[in-house]
Amino acid sequence: MESMVLFGIFFVLLILGIPIGYAIGISTLVNIVSFTDMPTMMIAQNSIAGVDSFPLLAIPFFMLAGNLMSSGGIAKRLVDFFQSFIGHITGGLGMVTIVVCMFFAAISGSAVATVSAVGAFMIPQMVNHGYSKGFSTALTAAAGTIGVIIPPSVPFVIYGVVSGASITQMFTAGFLPGILMGIALMIVCYIVSKKNGYKGNENRKSLKEIFHSFIDAFWAIMSPVIILGGIYAGVFTPTEAAVVSVVYSFVVGVFVYKELNLKEAYKSFRDAIVVNGATTFMVGLSTAFAALLTMEQIPMKIAMFITSLSDNGIVILILINIFLIIVGMFIDNIPGTIILTPILLPIVLRLGMSPITFGIMLTMNLAIGFCTPPYGINLFVATAISKVGMSVLTKEIIKFILALIVVLMLVTFVPLITNVFL
Repeated sequence: MESMVLFGIFFVLLILGIPIGYAIGISTLVNIVSFTDMPTMMIAQNSIAGVDSFPLLAIPFFMLAGNLMSSGGIAKRLVDFFQSFIGHITGGLGMVTIVVCMFFAAISGSAVATVSAVGAFMIPQMVNHGYSKGFSTALTAAAGTIGVIIPPSVPFVIYGVVSGASITQMFTAGFLPGILMGIALMIVCYIVSKKNGYKGNENRKSLKEIFHSFIDAFWAIMSPVIILGGIYAGVFTPTEAAVVSVVYSFVVGVFVYKELNLKEAYKSFRDAIVVNGATTFMVGLSTAFAALLTMEQIPMKIAMFITSLSDNGIVILILINIFLIIVGMFIDNIPGTIILTPILLPIVLRLGMSPITFGIMLTMNLAIGFCTPPYGINLFVATAISKVGMSVLTKEIIKFILALIVVLMLVTFVPLITNVFL
């Protein structure tokens, strides 16, 4: 009864359009008052405890780094560099968009930052070269999901804090799944482009032109090398790496590319503060929500229900994936990770799945929700850029979602994909 009321109120509030942070807090408060003797003070106590974490400092810094890189010319130079390689082939501009999203993912750690930074450049370019606006927007929204899989990743940081898993190992495990997602999207892009006649935008570049493009983009390319290289070499922690990425992107934007002025820097800081404020609010109340779940033993009850549906581990994993994809349609990645990890992690551990693999699987499911109606945030960002109607975008995005689900199934049932670099 308690769990039905808790999740029922939560989803009703979401349907009514209440911001997710408030929906989490209100449903927690109602449940505490109605079904327990706990003091309501526990919401504040757990919320504060939930955000009092050094690893969580990585989140605002990665967000800020992504904003500074977008404003400072780094994203633009990445586009120009990869366009010199594959811009001339069928569907080339679409593939450039995917590759740049993969590369930008290794800088920002955020799906929203990836879509907004890359989409602002690439959607107009694709449309100008004959791609349909719906296809261009859907491709960018889908490619943006890679932003939380290829390290560094903000949701991986959250998962590591909640589950106790190594954040560095999560970063390492995310490489191959992220690359496979990019390849799957490029295959779909090529097939659709071949069918619709989306040609490359220019002739093949000469080696000299590619070299000049590389020189121009050198400092942009070095960004993930320095950030991730420092983490894996043990020079700094993921949180310290986030700070390094901010300093690096600021220096490159101001002194190397000279495109980051005071106005753009202010906007980057302001946007990062606003997004981090909303994120921190959600993280805190999600922690209180998760604490209530644990105290009321709701995770154990849900786990018993899921395992009672079948004795077959494969069936259970498929059911979990279906459940997570549905949840991802309504809940953001960060609160979803905090709420669902204590519920589902014990189940998959009993099935023999490692916590690292589950973390990748969980994040991929919720990331697919970024480009899934009705509440896919990547869809909202991409639509704001292109002005495409949601009905058109929903039709175009389906083929990309199916490609991502194929990769998700591979990650779920082929452990080597997440363990190969560990």
